[in-house]
Amino acid sequence: MSGPTNSRAPSAATSSALASPRLGGKPLEPLDTWTDEALFAEVARGSEPHFNVLYERYFQRIYAFVYLRIRNHADAEELTQETFTVVFRAAEAWGGRASPLAWVYGIAKNTISNHLRRLRTGRERLEQAGPNPLVTTSPIWSYTPEEQLDLDRCASQLDERLSGVAAWQAEAFLLRHGENCTIPEISKRTGRSSDAVRSGLYRVKKLLMEVGVDSSAQERPE
Repeated sequence: MSGPTNSRAPSAATSSALASPRLGGKPLEPLDTWTDEALFAEVARGSEPHFNVLYERYFQRIYAFVYLRIRNHADAEELTQETFTVVFRAAEAWGGRASPLAWVYGIAKNTISNHLRRLRTGRERLEQAGPNPLVTTSPIWSYTPEEQLDLDRCASQLDERLSGVAAWQAEAFLLRHGENCTIPEISKRTGRSSDAVRSGLYRVKKLLMEVGVDSSAQERPE
């Protein structure tokens, strides 16, 4: 599987051309020659050009750090992007008490911990549902063997289609349709932006609709 796509970082030519504002009529050194501390001080003031250079400088190291603990390229890239989003938004809290790289590593570690916690929560919910959550003992909602077979087939299709869905997206769908949570509530509980939550919900809903279409096609007589 291919490695991460560093979509946020500028090209080498672009980053080397980036320079700070002129001082006394002379441009300062290009940003890619600045120290980590100098760049971070400007990022803390909200400077996106300085952040882009820092992002390009740190991305591969943070990605490798995350991947070694997750062992999944897609999740590792998503968590790395999430780490840098937090870095940009919270840079003013850095305070110089640790090196910038150590501080970013700390954020990455917390991001990984939150991700693993969400995975554990999802597994626990599946375990609580039992080995066959579609089987009922209720006389009112009992199924014929053929209907139960259809349900099992549908569940198998769901597992196959949803295997590529991130754990947080599945959790967001359960929160939305199982617990009737609002988008802001889901955003807070999953640690994702409202736009990301809406996009994730749409993706899961689309997959579920595709399963329904496939099931209907299989039941249609020749």
